[in-house]
Amino acid sequence: MSEKLLETIVNALIEAVIVIDDSEKIILINNEACNILNLKKDEALGKPVVGTIPNTRLHIVLKTGKPEYNRIQKLGDKTIVTSRIPLKDEEGNVYAVMAVFRDITSIKRLAEEVTNLREIEALLSAVIDSTHDAISVADEEGKIVLVNRAYTRITGMSAKYVIGKLATVDIAEGSSLHLEVARRKEPILNARLKVGPAKKDVAVNVTPLFVNNEFKGSVAVIHDLSEIEKLARELEQTRRLLRYVKAKYTFDDIAGNSQKMRVAIEQAKRVAKTPMTVLLRGPSGTGKELFAHAIHNASDRADKNFISVNCAALPESILESELFGYADGAFTGAKKGGKRGLLEEANRGTLFLDEIGKMSISVQSKFLRFLQDKEIIPVGGTKPQKLDVRIIAATNLNLEQLVAEGKFLADLYYRLNVVPIVIPPLKDHIEDLPEIARVILIRLNQEYGRLVEDIDDEALELLMNYPWPGNVRELENVLGRSMINMEPDERVIRKDHLPKLELENHHREATQIGKLSNLLADYEKKIIEDTLKATEGNKTAAAKVLGISIRSLYYKLERYGIDTAKNFEP
Repeated sequence: MSEKLLETIVNALIEAVIVIDDSEKIILINNEACNILNLKKDEALGKPVVGTIPNTRLHIVLKTGKPEYNRIQKLGDKTIVTSRIPLKDEEGNVYAVMAVFRDITSIKRLAEEVTNLREIEALLSAVIDSTHDAISVADEEGKIVLVNRAYTRITGMSAKYVIGKLATVDIAEGSSLHLEVARRKEPILNARLKVGPAKKDVAVNVTPLFVNNEFKGSVAVIHDLSEIEKLARELEQTRRLLRYVKAKYTFDDIAGNSQKMRVAIEQAKRVAKTPMTVLLRGPSGTGKELFAHAIHNASDRADKNFISVNCAALPESILESELFGYADGAFTGAKKGGKRGLLEEANRGTLFLDEIGKMSISVQSKFLRFLQDKEIIPVGGTKPQKLDVRIIAATNLNLEQLVAEGKFLADLYYRLNVVPIVIPPLKDHIEDLPEIARVILIRLNQEYGRLVEDIDDEALELLMNYPWPGNVRELENVLGRSMINMEPDERVIRKDHLPKLELENHHREATQIGKLSNLLADYEKKIIEDTLKATEGNKTAAAKVLGISIRSLYYKLERYGIDTAKNFEP
């Protein structure tokens, strides 16, 4: 083979080639090697390899006689992969070394990009899988190519089952929105469908996907309507527990002209004009919240917020964060940016704390500091904030006994009990019942759309002889049930409209001698036991019959020492 032909062949190779002889001098270098190394042939041929070729190892292979294959090497801003092969004679002596290498800089960059794309794909997949709403992605033909875990949870169908199939595979009732979007090339929002074997109700938003103005498929976000409805119910329940309201009632709405009621009303009117803390005391159902509204409306804060919260209705952790608010990142699930507490919302207005006797000790301690310093620190926060809030508290419990038992802080009791107002039970001012009943009728007429005008004497006599353990709240319940028993054209409540009140039993209880609070407690305990017996021990059903929450029922079971393991047989 002629030297010219050999040179032509070597220069035609896409790999770079360098050969050195046994004196370590370059005897061959092709065009590709010159391009990669930025050398001219006449600058390399005949020159020692060391000093001419950067980072070379050809001289080392010449000495060792050991080949090196597929070695990665840096040459400035380039990366090469090289193999160094010793050339031996028949006796095994190395007389030359050849290097064959290729510039892989662009290939390496592409590999890194592919690796990054894979990482991004894995990250995107993890994000999609962590999304609570179900997601499905279809190609331009309407075949499913991707679904997340929430999709399987809502539809019951696994990714393995649906991927590659037409998007009709998960539709129980309705038509495939992926196919419709593929046809129309427009988004479809808030469509209602039933999906999966269980025919679950869902709301679906489907959006077309375009790449370089070319339709490539569609993505659907599927919302489980049952979960949305559950959240809506929970939100409504929370709104009932935490009521941001404008005080509706005034002292004109408080009926009663007996001595005890006049004392309570006069005390409330006098304290309303001051910023002093008020403690409303009295049994359940006597109208403590009505008094709180009236006090706020008679104060110089009447045009500011009146916020009401039931301390017994919220767990300790929630009550604390609701009262004092929380800082950004205070706990897992906390709203970004933090949240204002009820005390801050009530600044320059009034905060009404109902059933404060059931506030936990830890929250009592923090609330006491607010009453002392008139400043709060949100949960997870560090910066105190000065507030001007008028506090009205209410309880039906014996706070003095709770203090003695260590269940209520003595210092908080003294801070709250500055102006105690005792609202008497209905039985202690029964002479006010006719007036109270007629005020209630006006309100019930509005609620029920009725035109009941009065209560006849016989029915009124029965109501006057009843001890009313549930007080005004129970009277309102009885009158409401009576109105339901009336014909639409009837205008006066008669005896036969009244629900059964078991007057003989109540009269016997009422004529016993003893402390009224103890007699009422014994009566309430008996009612609870009788109700549990009627419901065969079903506490949920018993709470519903009694018209109280299951939480309140458990509290009363504990208070009265009613054995929850007792077999209540009908």
